[in-house]
Amino acid sequence: QAAGKVSIDLQKIPIDFLSLSAHKLYGPQGVGALFIQQGRNIRRLHDGGGQERNRRGGTENIAGIVGFGAAAQLAQERRADDQQQATDLIAQLREGIHRHLPDAIFYGDSESYLANTLYVGFPGITSEALLVALDLEGIAVSSGAACSSGTIEPSHVLRAMGATPEAALSAVRFSVGRNNRRAEIERVLSLLPQLVRQLKAA
Repeated sequence: QAAGKVSIDLQKIPIDFLSLSAHKLYGPQGVGALFIQQGRNIRRLHDGGGQERNRRGGTENIAGIVGFGAAAQLAQERRADDQQQATDLIAQLREGIHRHLPDAIFYGDSESYLANTLYVGFPGITSEALLVALDLEGIAVSSGAACSSGTIEPSHVLRAMGATPEAALSAVRFSVGRNNRRAEIERVLSLLPQLVRQLKAA
């Protein structure tokens, strides 16, 4: 998630592996990259040809790889501008939610966070109900709940941060990107308080 949004210097960050998805950088879908620290290794996922240094058989997606590279270069060139735009939009959204829905719970560190996301819980409702209500208005958000065999489980990340199961199941994640504008945030804020209140009353 951090790639293209914050500086990642592999000379300074002591990590063994880093996986990247091109679509997170506005690149083509279905293309990824894996950084492996020298001295580390992985087992093959399946048998096949000797591609990818014998780590994964199959013909490489050259067009996708080139598209990923171009997207990564553009992300680096635009990172400061994209980060400032995202910071401004998320600040607008956060302030509006806090003003209209003062019991909302904001998750994450207030200083160290990805500029383009806001994780917030709305006590008294479920994230799934709010997702449906917002979707009907043409607004796409995501929840931190995991669905397995028809059972909704609260986000293990929010639980590790101290959220109760009920609070975790009320949380949604708003994300903004390069193409979002202030008018879209204003539309969300014009609809969200009423939708939350309606769901609480239901």
